[in-house]
Amino acid sequence: MDLSRDHFLPISRSDMQKRGWDELDVVLISGDAYVDHPSFGAGIIGRIMEAQGCRVGIIAQPDWRSRKDFTRLGKPRLFFGVTGGNIDSMLNHYTAGKRLRHNDAYSPGNRHGLRPNRAVIVYTNRLREIFGDVPILLGGIEASLRRIAHYDYWDEVVRRSILMDSRADMIIYGMGENQVIELINRLNDGEEFHHIRDIRGTVIIASSIDDFPDCIVLPSFETVKQNKNAFNVASKILLSEIDPMTARPLAQMHGNRYVVQLPPARPLSISEMDQLYELPFTRRWHPVYDHAGGVPALETVRFSITSHRGCYGDCSFCSLALHMGKQVQSRSINSILKEVQELTKLREFKGIISDIGGPTSNMYMSRCSRWKKYGVCKDRNCIIPEKCPNLKLGYPEILKVWDDALKIPGVKKVFVSTGVRYDLLAVPEGDAYLEALCLNHVSGQLKIAPEHVD
Repeated sequence: MDLSRDHFLPISRSDMQKRGWDELDVVLISGDAYVDHPSFGAGIIGRIMEAQGCRVGIIAQPDWRSRKDFTRLGKPRLFFGVTGGNIDSMLNHYTAGKRLRHNDAYSPGNRHGLRPNRAVIVYTNRLREIFGDVPILLGGIEASLRRIAHYDYWDEVVRRSILMDSRADMIIYGMGENQVIELINRLNDGEEFHHIRDIRGTVIIASSIDDFPDCIVLPSFETVKQNKNAFNVASKILLSEIDPMTARPLAQMHGNRYVVQLPPARPLSISEMDQLYELPFTRRWHPVYDHAGGVPALETVRFSITSHRGCYGDCSFCSLALHMGKQVQSRSINSILKEVQELTKLREFKGIISDIGGPTSNMYMSRCSRWKKYGVCKDRNCIIPEKCPNLKLGYPEILKVWDDALKIPGVKKVFVSTGVRYDLLAVPEGDAYLEALCLNHVSGQLKIAPEHVD
């Protein structure tokens, strides 16, 4: 198959016919418009599946009020994958004050109303109604953060795991690359979807926990719904079991069945991170959106580069650790510079790299000698009340990235647009980083992390 940077994944039957396909292996349903860029969840997972040899197509923002859009690509051979999009659909629709928003940057022309409230539940129930027992896999932030019984801010009640309300078969929580690859390989080897119950980084439904002898049983949904102390106990256990090296399975009764969370997927190595971000993205919205003026969310990240993921900051208002994990996973300097070179080939590129960063910009290449074997410490924080001596920061590496990127022909400026953690600057090597940042790499206002301080 031609994996040139000028092709998109199929979105229609005619696209399938051009490839000589009469059936897809996987159909992805997304609450966002289709943007083929590594900052967009459906785009990156689609490319990962494609790299595994899968015939994969995308149905973006289907009309949930009818069946037509959901049948556009037919019944997949392996499963449907469903995501609400890059942002939780309720947050996409409403402000924190519960006022209706009037635009949607992840939709063509900034148009509001192209996805339903609680998109994952609505899409999945529609698929179940149309296709019956075809396996359905959930992923993305909306599903990931609702994997067990959870407090719902919008209705001010405790709701069941989204796996129960959606009637899906499995959740991939967190960053899903390893899980997707393992699942596809095992399905192609002949295993039945419903018999696969041991993939790390997934959540399943079980009638018994006999197959998970070391699991921790959380207070049941019915209990946490009525008892705040029990809810707090369940939440605390969930947050303490998020490190891949130490976490155990969790089980929570919902009625007469268990929602079982397997331990998190292992972190990606540097070479795996490099391979992921070097997949053949077009870095464009699909041409069907041209007439609407494109997808605004792309404009802020079109010429940005992800250098790393994960965060050990432990901010109480933030979901990063629960979704990405605390161990920082970084790309190599060469891989980042290779992506810079690719950006300079795009006709729209004007010489400005808008960002090289991650959840917290100055955590690039952070590492600890304990992480690989023992995981992140449960009894202490990496940087509070002060930086642990075992934590090594990657300031020399990021300074080299900045300097070498500016030497690439066609690059005029390299900016940092994601937040900088200022408590990590209170080390001797932080002076050189801060000086270079302020002199050369701030485009307007410097963003800080955490955004809230008490």
